[in-house]
Amino acid sequence: MSEKKGDSIIVGNLLLVVLLWGGNNVGTRWLLVHGWQPIWTGGMRFLLAGLMLLAVLRFTGWLGRFPPLAREQRRQLWLRGGLSLAVYVVAFCWALKLTAAAHVALYIGASPVWSLVMEGRPQRNWASARRYAAALLALAGVLVLFWPALKGASFSLAGELCGLFASFGWAVFNIQGRVLAREISGVEVAAHSMWMSGVLLLPLSLVEIWPHGVVLDAPHLGVQGFNILLGSVVPYALWNSALRHWQTSRVMLFNNAIPLSTAVWAHFCLGEAITSTFWAAMTLIVAGVLLGQIDWAKMFRQSESS
Repeated sequence: MSEKKGDSIIVGNLLLVVLLWGGNNVGTRWLLVHGWQPIWTGGMRFLLAGLMLLAVLRFTGWLGRFPPLAREQRRQLWLRGGLSLAVYVVAFCWALKLTAAAHVALYIGASPVWSLVMEGRPQRNWASARRYAAALLALAGVLVLFWPALKGASFSLAGELCGLFASFGWAVFNIQGRVLAREISGVEVAAHSMWMSGVLLLPLSLVEIWPHGVVLDAPHLGVQGFNILLGSVVPYALWNSALRHWQTSRVMLFNNAIPLSTAVWAHFCLGEAITSTFWAAMTLIVAGVLLGQIDWAKMFRQSESS
């Protein structure tokens, strides 16, 4: 397979991920608004999705080889994969419970900038200046999102803070996933990280639902089933496979489209308005991500030589 064809397949897979994660964000928001608790919702989703993905790896050859893990590899998966994903999903679900789904997706959309900053220390060169200028643009977008909450509007400041923390958590998980994928297949990293995070969150999940119970009717189970299969198993397999072939920051560029996908899903499924605040913040955040990830000097050199 040519490199160009391989890149085209990765692009198509990541666009599918964007669509599915937009639906998952809105599905999770629906569950949290209609009685489910945040840690239970996220923890059980990852626990069941991880076990399903492991079963596919173990009993089929659809996703490649499934070699046994060494003890050190398993330890690294718990610390780098399971723990970082558990922290992320708690912040993510609380954010979805407290504020608009499109806002949460925008915070996650800013995570490529945090990833770029984490991947390199400040230096006296153009690349470093571009990276930190991108971070300032993304921060401006974050402030636009925070402004209604600070003014006492209908948005929750706690929800916006959880969304921002989830954004940092998603950047950390992707960096850790790329480190793990040097020795373990991306799909296997996703599977183990998910079920391990679910196990880590299980005690907290049980404590959380003890006083409230869990609604287990057809709508709730159907939405959670969508989140598990099409919001976790399929997209995480595709996402972590892409991380094995591309740089973290390049893969995370596709996060830019997830807020728009989420906003459209939320508008039609939950009746959430797409506000002017959303568009202003999205413009700044996307501008920051593009500034930070595209080598404009290289693009100009290529255009001049063509």
